Amino acid sequence: MSASFTKACITGGAGFIGSALARQLVDRDIDVYVLDNLSTGKKENIPAGAKFFEGDILNPTDCEKAIRGCDVLFHMAARVAIRHSFGDVVEDTLCNVTGAATVLRTAVRSGSVRKVISASSMAVYADSATSEPVPETHPTNPISPYGISKLALEQLTHRLTAASGLHSVVLRIFNAYGPGQRFSPYVGVITIFANQLSAGQSPVIFGDGQQMRDFVHVEDVARAFVAAMDAPITGETLNVGTGVPHTVQQVYETIARELKSDLRPTYAPAAPGELRYAVACIDKARHKLSYEPRKTFEQSIPTVIGEMLA
Repeated sequence: MSASFTKACITGGAGFIGSALARQLVDRDIDVYVLDNLSTGKKENIPAGAKFFEGDILNPTDCEKAIRGCDVLFHMAARVAIRHSFGDVVEDTLCNVTGAATVLRTAVRSGSVRKVISASSMAVYADSATSEPVPETHPTNPISPYGISKLALEQLTHRLTAASGLHSVVLRIFNAYGPGQRFSPYVGVITIFANQLSAGQSPVIFGDGQQMRDFVHVEDVARAFVAAMDAPITGETLNVGTGVPHTVQQVYETIARELKSDLRPTYAPAAPGELRYAVACIDKARHKLSYEPRKTFEQSIPTVIGEMLA
């Protein structure tokens, strides 16, 4: 399997993770083509040197224009709010399943794409009884519509590519954070807490705050996608995280300390669809991708908060 790719399409490439990936690919002198409808992404996120197509993954013509001539496809575009996915189940399913199918069909028919790498999520997993890191063999029994849609994406990616002789990799991303993350009341607890505390507002913690998460820096996530492109593997699904757990309460305390805030959080009932424990076992990524996270939460959070609030 040749790992020499020269032209990449990134759906959702104006978004938080997609734009970080675009920057790393441009630095590798790979021609980058971004397809994004700018519903959450920003045009200014796209690095100089990348070509931008404003369009929608549900539109076959838009997909064809962006993917034409590309030899590797990174499918990053998605609606990602777990709590919101209950109310927006139709819209999320259209984007995350039908949109994915449209992109994948275009890649299969393109005649140029040789490898597809899709972004999935920890939300595909069943909840765990403990905070022990979960391997890829952990049961996939999603408890949110969002998780269901990402599990469908995984299966579509592997089945459609294999049937057409293309290679595929799926990466299950845990809690990505870092500079450039868009503020949303539904996604990104670090961004939410930092914005609320800096505005003098008491953050809301859903549940008791002892739920555990695996926070992985966006640059490490992007490096995993580049490694998945380079690695001579196909049909593989791998976790991307750090293997290091942090409670939501710890995250709040770290950010409050950094911002020198004495505001105390308020607590609300646990949100439906959110896992109690979500920590990645990354042994497979270490073995298959030579992946090793370089940024720790404690070391990077001051810089992340500083850039976020600048």
